[in-house]
Amino acid sequence: MELVTIPTQHAKGKVWLVGAGPGDADLLTMKAYRLLKSADVVLYDALVSDDILALINDDAELIAVGKRAGKHSASQSEINQLLVTKAFTRKNVVRLKGGDPFIFGRGGEELQTLVEAEVEFEVVPGITAASGASAYAGIPLTHRDYAQGVSFITGHCKLEDRFVNWQSYANPNNTLVVYMGILNANIISQGLIDAGRSPNTPVAIISKATSSEQQRFIGQLDGLDKLANDAKLQMPALMIIGEVVKLADSLHWFKQQAFEDVTAHSAIR
Repeated sequence: MELVTIPTQHAKGKVWLVGAGPGDADLLTMKAYRLLKSADVVLYDALVSDDILALINDDAELIAVGKRAGKHSASQSEINQLLVTKAFTRKNVVRLKGGDPFIFGRGGEELQTLVEAEVEFEVVPGITAASGASAYAGIPLTHRDYAQGVSFITGHCKLEDRFVNWQSYANPNNTLVVYMGILNANIISQGLIDAGRSPNTPVAIISKATSSEQQRFIGQLDGLDKLANDAKLQMPALMIIGEVVKLADSLHWFKQQAFEDVTAHSAIR
């Protein structure tokens, strides 16, 4: 863990690690909403929607610390230092993260820093992107007829340089959800196919989930890379791989004016 400068006096404030959910402001918990209204300072990620930022009280100090691929952003050590510094100088500090802070959100790392600095904290869970995207796309992550389990993995690492046990994700009776995997779509699809997963496995990419700009890109595993490179695809986006994607058309309920589906293969219907 990165070294953080810790003031000698006791912290006067407290940090709330808050999950902002997948984007729709109506999906915030009531506790998260109350904290945004009483915060003295809010450190927020790039994936927090404008609608949620608009709920923060006007007197709060807002600090953007989001990390996005290919763009300049605050380092994790800088974020950790800010959390400690603000906790020693302000009363109510909210660390606002997209989705849930404990699912690929580095929430645990930030809390370790607060423990070391003896800063009081609480965790407020949020709806993770997998739950929000699947629900708004009409794709249940588990279903007695299609999937008896579900796995969450992150695909933003340099997958070509590290070992991934694709065999553990090749079970056709399990759903696989991939966070931050768009840039590695070809590696992900090839790894799963080589491990024995059928090339015809249904897949979906959900773009800007739960927002008025949500899109569903639906196809097959052997065409995942093509879906990921569609010119209409906007970030953030999440992949769902598995037989449950067959239910997307019949269970799709979210009908915003700007909602658009892009189906690459009709064979999965």
